[in-house]
Amino acid sequence: MNFTLLDWSPSAVVFDCDGLLMDTEPCWTVAETQMFARRGLPFGPEQKAKVIGKSVAAASEAMAVMFNEPNSGPALIEEQLELVTDVIATQAEAMPGAHELVKLIADKVPVAVASNSPRSLLEVTLRRGGFAQVFPVVIAADEVGNPKPAPDMYARACELLGFSPEDSLAFEDSMTGARAARAAGMKLVAVPTLEHFDFPAELVVTSLQSPQLRNWIGAW
Repeated sequence: MNFTLLDWSPSAVVFDCDGLLMDTEPCWTVAETQMFARRGLPFGPEQKAKVIGKSVAAASEAMAVMFNEPNSGPALIEEQLELVTDVIATQAEAMPGAHELVKLIADKVPVAVASNSPRSLLEVTLRRGGFAQVFPVVIAADEVGNPKPAPDMYARACELLGFSPEDSLAFEDSMTGARAARAAGMKLVAVPTLEHFDFPAELVVTSLQSPQLRNWIGAW
C-alpha cells in the first residue's frame, strides 16, 4: 500500500460495476464470443484486452475493426447489448465480498456507482446483484459527455455526492476505468480483472475480500 494512503481516508467512494462489484465479465465474454463465432473468428485474451472496460460504443468500434466491418458500430452496439443483457439477467453474480465491502464503506462515507454500461443495462446488472437500492448516486455511460477513460462520470459522481474528486476514492478493475479515475484526480484501489496490467493505483489487491483492504477501511 502507498504510504500516503495509510494516513488518508476518503470523503466519498465511487465504485465501478462490471468486473468490480458484479462478476459480469464472464457474461460479456459469452456475448463477445458469440459475436466473434457468428463471423467465424476466434475470441481470446488478445481480443478481450481490446474491449474490456470500454463503453459499449467504444467496444463496438473496436470490434468493427477486428471484424473488418467499417461503419457497423451502431449495429454492433445493438447486437452486443441484446446478447449480454440476456446473459447478465440470468447468470451474473456479485463478486465475492462485494456486498460486505459496500456496506462497510457505506456506513462510513457516501457511495456511488459509475459504470461504462448504458443505464438500461446497468439497472439490470445492479438489480440482478441485489444492489439496486444501495447507491444514492448511479452514473451510466449514456448520461455524461464522455465515457471512461474520460473523467466525466467520476467527476459527475463526486459532484452529486458533494465532494471533490481529490477527496474521493475510486474502485476499479480495468485500466480504462483506472485512467478515468486518475484523470478526475481521485485516489484509486485496483482489483484487476486482467493481472498483467500495471495499474496506476495507491493500492492493488486481488480481491474485495483482501484483509489489507478491509483493515485499512476499518481504520477510517
